[in-house]
Amino acid sequence: MARPPALTRSDQPLRVRAEDAEDITIVSAYLQDALVPVSEIAFDQADSRFAMVVGRFRWEAMPEGETPGDGTPYERVHCGVRFERVTAVKTRGVDRGDRGRMLNLLQVAAGDGFVELIFADDATIRLDVTALSCHVEDLGEPWPTVFRPSHDATVGDEGG
Repeated sequence: MARPPALTRSDQPLRVRAEDAEDITIVSAYLQDALVPVSEIAFDQADSRFAMVVGRFRWEAMPEGETPGDGTPYERVHCGVRFERVTAVKTRGVDRGDRGRMLNLLQVAAGDGFVELIFADDATIRLDVTALSCHVEDLGEPWPTVFRPSHDATVGDEGG
């Protein structure tokens, strides 16, 4: 996993705006492995806005030279993610009625007229957009977790 760009201070809240596909790759790096409760996903069709609150793993705050399993504390933080100019939302593998389900965000990708939120377990949310406009902002204080997301096919992911 490529480490997201460093912020000026590791304790600085993330605040990013994305307006093109290159910006979305940066947003994707910051949001990789975010835990997303289905109950925290909303589409306001009248305002053409899609929003979600996620538990973002703070990759940028991970200590240099850290070795998995060495007891190094990690952090998560609540993070608001908002897309403007959304005309439609399509889902695959996501039951909006299962409000207790937790999704694991793997990637955010943008194409011509759409954004895809790609989750583990073959779940996807596709946003049809008239233009790319995304805002990501940390909300509140980070909390410690001993769990670091893992992408080894033989190791399960965390829930912290």
